[in-house]
Amino acid sequence: MKKWNISVPDRKIISKLMLNCQVSNLTAAALAAKGCTTPENVVEKYNIDSLSDPFLIADMDAAAETINNAIDNGEKICIYGDYDCDGIISTVILFSYLFEAGADVIYYIPERSEGYGLSRNAADSIRNDGVDLIITVDNGISAVEEAEYIYDLGMRLVITDHHQQGDTLPRAEAVVDPHRHDDTSPFKNLCGAGIALKLTAALDGGDYTFAMEQFGDLAAIATVADIVSLTGENRYIVTEGMRLIENTDRPSLIALKQVCGLQDKPVDSFSIGFGIAPRINASGRFGSPKTAAELFLCEDTENALEIAQKLDKLNNQRKDTENEIIEDIYRMIDEKPEIIRQRVIFLCGKNWHHGVIGIVAARIMEQFGKPCFIASETDGEIRGSARSFGEFSVFDALTYSSAALSKFGGHPGAGGFTVYNGKAGKFNALLQQFALENFPSMPVQTLCADAPVTAADLTNENVDDLKKLHPFGMDNEQPLFYIENAEILEIRPMGNGSHSMLRFKLGTSELTAKMFRTGPEMLPVSTGDVCKMIVTLEMNEFRGNTSVNIIIRDIRSQTFQQESFFSAERSFEALTRSEKLPNINFYRKMLPSRDEAAFIYKNIPNGGISPEKLFMRLHAPDINYAKFCCTIEAFRQLGLITVSSAGQSISKAAVKHKADLYSAPILAFIKKISG
Repeated sequence: MKKWNISVPDRKIISKLMLNCQVSNLTAAALAAKGCTTPENVVEKYNIDSLSDPFLIADMDAAAETINNAIDNGEKICIYGDYDCDGIISTVILFSYLFEAGADVIYYIPERSEGYGLSRNAADSIRNDGVDLIITVDNGISAVEEAEYIYDLGMRLVITDHHQQGDTLPRAEAVVDPHRHDDTSPFKNLCGAGIALKLTAALDGGDYTFAMEQFGDLAAIATVADIVSLTGENRYIVTEGMRLIENTDRPSLIALKQVCGLQDKPVDSFSIGFGIAPRINASGRFGSPKTAAELFLCEDTENALEIAQKLDKLNNQRKDTENEIIEDIYRMIDEKPEIIRQRVIFLCGKNWHHGVIGIVAARIMEQFGKPCFIASETDGEIRGSARSFGEFSVFDALTYSSAALSKFGGHPGAGGFTVYNGKAGKFNALLQQFALENFPSMPVQTLCADAPVTAADLTNENVDDLKKLHPFGMDNEQPLFYIENAEILEIRPMGNGSHSMLRFKLGTSELTAKMFRTGPEMLPVSTGDVCKMIVTLEMNEFRGNTSVNIIIRDIRSQTFQQESFFSAERSFEALTRSEKLPNINFYRKMLPSRDEAAFIYKNIPNGGISPEKLFMRLHAPDINYAKFCCTIEAFRQLGLITVSSAGQSISKAAVKHKADLYSAPILAFIKKISG
């Protein structure tokens, strides 16, 4: 469960923004919640209509001169990319430009099995092809030793990258990276393709006209896919790029839109991020990144569709593999529920596909609300990926646990690591120790609503006006709104029961909302309940008619007290980890009476229920969540119920004997401690 944070923007600021920026009250509230408190702030953040001079980036002039001279001198050039969407598209942009400019150019994209970035083996192969100049895209800033080796082989190097600089810059004719310590360019958050786009403009004398017309669409896809900040110049690239994609005559994009089901549909950051980009990334995960590069370099419509269909199949393979790993993880959690009661989730499986464990880590983190480290053991090697949120830094945790690691890297939100053979248990222990020492109270995932709304706010005009904030993405997330005191009139299943449709009364108005990936039986509310919800708002068009579409992101009873819930949850999990609670009263408040236990058991429906929904349905002030969880755990230990900790569902078991409630180990322990 996520913690809710409801912003209530200043009405004076909202009124000023409505008047001076010509926006609706919903748009103004979202702007105010995002820190835009004056019209000047709004113009600065959202009215981006150009890109800064490419030559403001350090070494861009040297890079352009080196490359143009190489073209003029007939030198052989190799574009060296990366196997993710950004690296593939960066390669395509620069290769296409140089090819059209008459350069003798090839490209090299390492397979995932070769690892990220420049390598000696790749340099040897490129040298054997007679290459004189290597130009990296989306990598190279940390390749200090590899750069020296390239020069030892008699080649030269130009680096273009967007990752952080280390202590030393690699040897090169030019190192183009806005994150260089000495760089003074105004915008730092470009992806690799954004740098490649600027390089093509620099090669053309600094004019962006040709670069944007030819490659703005590709740069937009990479910018969304690489999850860089969608502010500043990235906002301009994506906005212009989406316009180009909608009207594209590029065979690759026509084919990709077809396999994604996006023909004749508006293109936005979501359709790029969840439709187009995953199919490009699938080539680097389950096939060869060269397949995606070939698609974008293809000029034949039929051939492009054939390659796009291949990428679509690879993406389906990716999803199937991802789900298979998730199912393995669910089985592990159901066998050992204590896994998800730790401060940090660590899981290690056999032969899980390394191309998707990062995605899996993100999914498990999202589901259970804890930093997640997922590893796979293959041929004795244990490699993994991690994802986190809030103040818990993956990189700091890996650094603390480095005694068990042969290699690691990353940043606060994500990272990769390799565990010494036989040290997985030690690694997990170090992770838990790091969390205990640094986070007595672990961070909780938070859902932040920009503003409360009433039924009167939910007009077509108000909601349609939110489009002015597009494109949505990192640092410009889609606005969330808070609805309270909504009386549930009806709940209906959608999509074979996988989703829910709710009809509710808000004030004097009757409205409908949808909640995806949550069937009616998993909702924490029932018909007749008064609830609160956090939602997104968008326009729905059907057969020429438009209406407001309310999408529920989270929902709970109106009386739900989140601070008490999270405090009780922390106490229960600490108890299961054998950690000492602050005082004896904590234990006493966890011990149910027989009547309370009977009441909880009686309310478990025969068809099963999610624990959160059952807890909210009880409406029992004397039963806090820690007491509820201890009771459910006691039922499980006594064989009275079956629990899927992974699926977050409980159901009654066939019971043929009476059981003494307090003989359950968890309650016997609490009773002993509390006296």
